[in-house]
Amino acid sequence: MAGDFDGRTVIVTGAGSGIGRATATSLLQLGARVLAADVSAERLQELAAEQATLTPVTCDVTSQVQVDALVGAAGGRVDGLVNVVGIMDGFLPAAEVDDQTWHRVLDVNLTSMMRLTRAVLPGMLKAGSGAIVNVSSEASIRGGCAGLAYTASKHAVNGLTRSVATTYRAQGIRCNAVAPGGVRTNVDGSFRSAHAGAVLGPLLAATLPGLAEPESVAEAIAFLLSDRARNVNGAILMCDGGWSAA
Repeated sequence: MAGDFDGRTVIVTGAGSGIGRATATSLLQLGARVLAADVSAERLQELAAEQATLTPVTCDVTSQVQVDALVGAAGGRVDGLVNVVGIMDGFLPAAEVDDQTWHRVLDVNLTSMMRLTRAVLPGMLKAGSGAIVNVSSEASIRGGCAGLAYTASKHAVNGLTRSVATTYRAQGIRCNAVAPGGVRTNVDGSFRSAHAGAVLGPLLAATLPGLAEPESVAEAIAFLLSDRARNVNGAILMCDGGWSAA
């Protein structure tokens, strides 16, 4: 796939760590000009020190002003968008979830994807082409992987993905999602609910096939973003080591 992204500009959110960092690095190696966005300037500086050709942009994706500034930093056409950034919810179930957790998780995991998609679409429509990849989750197809807020947000990411794919397919724009299972990242996956721990803890211990490395998800993202997936649109690609097949 070397050279698949030559001359193309791609925005990657959550690029300071985990799947976002691996994706940004992979796309750079494949020839893309990458705008790496993260809320942590320190993590971006560390990444930029390793990848000299990368363009770091400190950005809080829950702010429309900062999202607009991120897209503006591309200085023109954006060929690809990878919405990676996401947070967990402490596995809080419906009877225990608080409004702050609910709104924060939905804002980061779902609304940010809408904001970024909305911001890049005018340029993609003008160009007549573009590719968007959203990071969904195993939690988007089942109810036993997370708490209420995270589960709801990732189910909604799948709906957002399919809606964009359907609405703009005639204009040459593709939108797909990759749905990882357990991945070795720094996302806080601790239980804040004793009830959820008692119900979901044994279930996860019995069924989770193990933790994948971020690079394995990044490779799936690069494929969906590339012309090699030119006939793939509206797909939710499970990248879970077979977890969903069991």
